[in-house]
Amino acid sequence: MCGIAGILDNSGRLPLEAAVRSMTAALVHRGPDGEGIWLDARAGLALGHRRLAVVELSELGAQPMHSADGRFVVAFNGEIYNYRELRKRLEAVHPFRGSSDTEVLLAAICEWGLERSLARFNGMFAFALWDRREHKLFLARDRAGEKPLYYGRIASSFVFGSELSALQAHPAGPGDLDRNALAEYLRFGYVPAPSSIYSGIDKLPPGCFLEVAANKRISDPIPYWSAESAALNGLSEPLSCREEDAVEQLEELLCDAVRLQTFADVPVGAFLSGGIDSSTVVALMCRAERRVRTFTIGFAEAAYNEAGHAREVARHLGTAHTEFELTASDAMAVVPRLATIYSEPFADASQIPTYLVSAQARRHVTVALSGDGADELFGGYNRYFWADSIWRGICPLPHALRRMLAGALSAMPVTTIDGMASAMSPLLPAKARVRNPGDKLHKIAHVVAARDANEVYRRLVTNWPEPLLAGCDPALPTWLMDRHGALPFQSRMMLLDTLTYLPDDILVKVDRSSMANSLEARAPFLDRRVMEFAARLPLNFKVRNGSGKWLLRKVLHKYVPPALVERPKAGFAIPLDSWVRGPLRDWAEELISERRLRQEGIFRPAAVRRKWREHLSGARNWIAPLWSVLMFQAWNEQRQLPAPSADGMETSVATA
Repeated sequence: MCGIAGILDNSGRLPLEAAVRSMTAALVHRGPDGEGIWLDARAGLALGHRRLAVVELSELGAQPMHSADGRFVVAFNGEIYNYRELRKRLEAVHPFRGSSDTEVLLAAICEWGLERSLARFNGMFAFALWDRREHKLFLARDRAGEKPLYYGRIASSFVFGSELSALQAHPAGPGDLDRNALAEYLRFGYVPAPSSIYSGIDKLPPGCFLEVAANKRISDPIPYWSAESAALNGLSEPLSCREEDAVEQLEELLCDAVRLQTFADVPVGAFLSGGIDSSTVVALMCRAERRVRTFTIGFAEAAYNEAGHAREVARHLGTAHTEFELTASDAMAVVPRLATIYSEPFADASQIPTYLVSAQARRHVTVALSGDGADELFGGYNRYFWADSIWRGICPLPHALRRMLAGALSAMPVTTIDGMASAMSPLLPAKARVRNPGDKLHKIAHVVAARDANEVYRRLVTNWPEPLLAGCDPALPTWLMDRHGALPFQSRMMLLDTLTYLPDDILVKVDRSSMANSLEARAPFLDRRVMEFAARLPLNFKVRNGSGKWLLRKVLHKYVPPALVERPKAGFAIPLDSWVRGPLRDWAEELISERRLRQEGIFRPAAVRRKWREHLSGARNWIAPLWSVLMFQAWNEQRQLPAPSADGMETSVATA
């Protein structure tokens, strides 16, 4: 796991080595174990690499690395999990000096070419490959989008980097804000690919590569795999077998994915929440190893604390378990750093506990496996059930009548709903009790008013529906328009989440939080074989009896009693709404004060301040939209700060 950066600039005006050194210095957290720079002055190319040593710890794994024949040079971030299998196929014709997966990647490209090699790689990665013979640069990214890669033009340079912070360190800086991207960020809490927050800078989409010629002409991203195609192929060729056989097939695939991903030359552990996903990963790790280290995070607030569930699962499986309790003071210590950690506006509030549990894990291990991806692949999010159920019930009604019903629901004050729910709570079973029932009912009203199923989904994933940018009222982004009417509504939601929410929110959160602590996070559910298998599953193998992940639960129940893991899904929620009313209030007030909002001229102050007053009063819980504004304001404040300087570490510099 590493950080990469580079420049292609043959103008002769840019000091390449100094520029790329500044860019890699911004990525030191991603690679604290070493730095390498390689220059091709005649072509105007500079490749930079920061190394987190995980496989092949010696200098034989250092980068940028040359192929044995000298044709290719690569700066590689990530892991090729099946590299040992590929190496066996290549050893007869390619000499190997060390035991790194990077060396296997280069040998594969020499033997099979880039596109055919990408089809063979099973891993998470982002890399830059320079073809010295053809004078072409290639960028590539893994199938699910686990590893990030930004690219674009700055002044006379073509630039790329693992994080925007590297591009911000370029002498000319990345330029102006992209207001359309900002509008999408405010709507969803993240900037959807292929956009970035800066004009002229893009994200390479998952499962794609692109080519940059010596004259800096950039090709369109070329897909070599897509979750969309996998879903359509699964629809045309669904799995046809007995349920027992499907359980065995999934178990076998997951066991092998976990086997591949637990291989490293450094200590490996796992995040454990006590839910279905992480418990399955840990159970399969324990099947293969005698002792597994697990890490979880809890909260002082009982309504949010699920650490006890993780503790019980850990005890049953016999893991060496570490538990950390997150308090408001811990959050206050992290919040000022979030804008720097993410280097682009990002507003998933679970970024805070994810960062802190990563910090705890890094004290003991260098690699941690997670359960990310299972919800999207196997139907785990609550909205897949209640949105589908509500839409089935209301879609026969005329739209005008639905709007009237939504208005009636919205007219009931949130405090009244919460009071009624509190009075009835002792009479309800535990599964029927929910946090913030008033806000949830108002969200249901928002869904009831939708015109069609596609709009139901758009409303569900929207944080801030009303216009907020001063002088800008963008339409809904067209990338959310569904093109697959043949898919059932629940399957459509899963696919759209896999294409957008998973790579641009969940995996961004995990990558930045873990790498900020120099920790490599791996996700066995995002093994290509598991993703393609999940795409072929009939819907009732995923969703059954009002809950999701049916087939995955069957696998887990072989290792963990249902009583330890079967409970309502809570997600990685934190009491941020109350923290912003309390210990974080002064910080938030300063960022969204009326004076500051008017002076900056980006947001409509009245809209922001109205939600802020309602939130402070307790009349509404507006933490999701407010957090989006707060995170942008914090990011916008720090982006003008000087880029970090080199840390004095001994650096290898090579030239062509």
